[in-house]
Amino acid sequence: MLRPHPAVLRRLVDEYEALSAAEAASEPADLSTRSRDLAYTLCVSTGTRDVERALELAHHWLAAGPAPARGTAPPPTIEEHLRTPEPA
Repeated sequence: MLRPHPAVLRRLVDEYEALSAAEAASEPADLSTRSRDLAYTLCVSTGTRDVERALELAHHWLAAGPAPARGTAPPPTIEEHLRTPEPA
């Protein structure tokens, strides 16, 4: 199975956990569209069907992997990539 780049996986986990914590502190009980998108992406990235299992596996992979090289920029997110114009 292919694994996502550790920097991309770290970004997904961090964003999902921060958004989940913020939503837990607010009144509405339903998840935002971004939360659902992140949960889906985490599940696809880890080959799971449950976001809790996806987070567990992602944390395991991140803990077992090598530390990121200093000064190495992570690959761009999909949003960043789509905003960047293609060279002519």
